[in-house]
Amino acid sequence: MNKTDNILTGQQIVKTFGQTKALDGADIEIGRGERLAIMGASGSGKSTLLHCLAGITMPDSGEVWFDGRRLDTLDDNTKTKLRRTAFGFIFQFGQLVPELTAVDNVALPLLLNNVPRGEAYKRAVEWLQHLGIDKVAGQQIGTLSGGQSQRVAIARALVVNPKVLFADEPTGSLDSLNSEKVMELLVDIARHQAVTLVVITHDSRVAAYCEREVIVRDGKVNQYAQKAGA
Repeated sequence: MNKTDNILTGQQIVKTFGQTKALDGADIEIGRGERLAIMGASGSGKSTLLHCLAGITMPDSGEVWFDGRRLDTLDDNTKTKLRRTAFGFIFQFGQLVPELTAVDNVALPLLLNNVPRGEAYKRAVEWLQHLGIDKVAGQQIGTLSGGQSQRVAIARALVVNPKVLFADEPTGSLDSLNSEKVMELLVDIARHQAVTLVVITHDSRVAAYCEREVIVRDGKVNQYAQKAGA
């Protein structure tokens, strides 16, 4: 296997929590710029796989490679820096800081990366404008609609110019109309920004926006070919 052909590769990943084996020799390859849906029933191990690929969770055994580097053997500080600079994360409920405004939330990862405050807020506003929600920049998260909040979460994930965007059930808390809008945004941004998009979902309608789907079942990954015309 030539790891340089892929931006992310997992080989024989095993992860156990107590008596439960969440991953049991999972293999996965994700190409640069690919839009991939990772599907599976609740408890299948799909979120654990994402966390291992992103360096959040350490696998018990196996290998994780990112951009030609062995990720799972890096020290915690290096993995933290990678998550702040090379990865973007979008979660089902956004995980935004409710006490902060929309623009504060978007600027936060840049400030944590020691980007000067003026530059951080300039880039944050630009992403809010790009996503059509700059009018709510000064509002606290609790005053926003679900669709607006998820767009803020997308802006926060993208403001660091990541190589990989991980989206864990990004539409799970949205109605069907906002779900479509969010997925259209993610796909459009991934195309134009050359970002690799990895979507965790149990919804086939969400997975349909991606070029390829894999299914996690019993801790293993079933690989499927790229969709025709994708």
